[in-house]
Amino acid sequence: MKRVVVTGVGPVTPIGVGADAFLDAQHRAANGIRAITHFDASDLSVRIAGEVDVDVTAYLGRKEARRLDRFVHFAIIASDLALSDAGLPPEDVAGEHTGTSIGSGIGGLWTWEETSQVRWERGAMRMSPFFIPQLIANMASGHVAMRYGLTGPSNTVVTACATGTGAIIDAYRTIQRGEAEVMLTGGAEACVTPMGIGGFAVMKALSTRNDEPSLASRPFTASRDGFVAGEGAGVLVLEERERALARGARVYAEVIGGATSADAYHITAPAPGGSGAVRCIRWALQDAGLEPEQVGYVNAHGTSTPANDLNETIALKAVWGSAQAVPPVSSTKSMTGHTLGAAGGIEGIATVQALASGVLPPTRNYDDPDPELDLDYIPNEPRHQQVDVALSVNFAFGGQNAVAVFQRA
Repeated sequence: MKRVVVTGVGPVTPIGVGADAFLDAQHRAANGIRAITHFDASDLSVRIAGEVDVDVTAYLGRKEARRLDRFVHFAIIASDLALSDAGLPPEDVAGEHTGTSIGSGIGGLWTWEETSQVRWERGAMRMSPFFIPQLIANMASGHVAMRYGLTGPSNTVVTACATGTGAIIDAYRTIQRGEAEVMLTGGAEACVTPMGIGGFAVMKALSTRNDEPSLASRPFTASRDGFVAGEGAGVLVLEERERALARGARVYAEVIGGATSADAYHITAPAPGGSGAVRCIRWALQDAGLEPEQVGYVNAHGTSTPANDLNETIALKAVWGSAQAVPPVSSTKSMTGHTLGAAGGIEGIATVQALASGVLPPTRNYDDPDPELDLDYIPNEPRHQQVDVALSVNFAFGGQNAVAVFQRA
């Protein structure tokens, strides 16, 4: 089996775009949540989100941008940033030795909403011929491959909030098996739309702290009242280790394991006691050949919902045996909001940056501990602590779970 390392990262997030900006924002416990500006949200019960500020035309021509959904914009920008960060010019990755595995939980929701309005107001035959190609979730992987001439393996993972981590595991396996030498992988999402926010709001899944957006995403606290939706992308460059070393690449971390599992329980609620999460974490550690005590940090799913944060805490204690044995845990969603299918990509980047920098990102807004949740959640301030192994953990609607295991280079 080939060994696999992370040589580049491309975060496009509500707290920063690009590796340096994202890392600095984590170390400042930055806030990426604000009143929605993409559309008039005055008729919704939830009017806050994690929005990305990025000049798309700095990366794409105006005509090209108009033919792509916003989630594909993010995927392309994140891939550009990741390749640049890895020191890989396009001519070095073009060809069948490089592939893509970039997922999206929902796909082109902006396109769906805008085209639906055209269909009902002007008729179906007045819809754009780009409607379907803009909408479908595989266009993130597809357009990135076309942009750079990547003719190697190409896949799209769609497992809701576990998408980005599932895609990283898929890319890791592809290189492990020798089917590619380089993979661009992660997730992209653009669901801060009227129907995206409205749909989650009517489910009562979102925080309603409209007057306090900076305090709304508060994982593991007693006053958490739902997640805050976010948008963005996270793309990592995975590379076969010997290839990376031969070209003198800077290595963030090594991917040493991963696993997925199903709760097989409920469409939105986690299985009681976090049983599906427990299986997934144990399988990921088994795949990496590790015992729980060898893990130094967990980048948690940490959504800021009552059910997830409780069940995730219970699951971690089940794997490690006690609250005291669980390593430090934090949720970067406290800063970015929940970016859905992009979460695993963005949080995978945060995890490898933590390993490389020796600084663990904090859980922002941790100011009223829940007595039922008794782990070390790295409250409010980053922690200077060098660890050797870290997990990136994500769980999804539909009961799908994914865990990636990274080791310091």
